[in-house]
Parts: sequence; structure tokens; C-alpha cells
Amino acid sequence: MITVQEFARRLSSLGAETFGDDDVVDLATAAEVRINPDVGVDATAAQRLLDHLSPASPVTGAQLVAPEWPPTSARPPAAPPMVFSNPGAVDGPSEQPVRARGGGQKRTGRRPDSRRSGR
Repeated sequence: MITVQEFARRLSSLGAETFGDDDVVDLATAAEVRINPDVGVDATAAQRLLDHLSPASPVTGAQLVAPEWPPTSARPPAAPPMVFSNPGAVDGPSEQPVRARGGGQKRTGRRPDSRRSGR
């Protein structure tokens, strides 16, 4: 369970809209959820309030009132995700240079015969 002030702060951290204590009370009234500002908001009440919000919240009521905030799933990744357009493809020159074969014996499609070479 968290205070109404903390609920408003956490709710504000989820989106562009800023919520205050009065906004939480107004939301509770609109959602027909009874909250006592002196007692706080529990997970069930938080979920009912979140269900009344539009757009939908990326977290659950239990996550919102949990001791650890923000939840691990709501934290931005430490580094931006890597995006591959073609999994398995290797970045490099689009045209690989053709390697010319060196001098030496010309291949005729037959295996060399050690008995004939050198005579």
C-alpha cells in the first residue's frame, strides 16, 4: 500500500500527464473506487483506477504499489536495442572482390595423377 501522493507521483512518471492528489481523488470518484487519502491505495484499488485510465497503463496495480519503483519491466534498457533488418546477414561490402587464382597448373577437371606428373 502506498500513499495517495506517492500513487500520484508514480502515475505521473508513466506518461505525459501530471497527476496530483486531487486528480487521484477525482479519478477514484469517476471510477467509483473508495480511497482514503489518510490510509493510502492498495493493489486492488490501484488496478481499478488504472483500468479507468485511457490509454491503458503499461503496468499493473500491483506493480504500481510495489515497494520497488519503477518495476524492472518498465525501466528503459541500459542501451538501445539493436535492430537487424536481416538476421544472419553480415555487414560488409555488398560485392565481395573476386580473388584471382594464382599461376600454377591449369585444372582440367580431373584429379592430378601422381604417376603421370613429372615424366
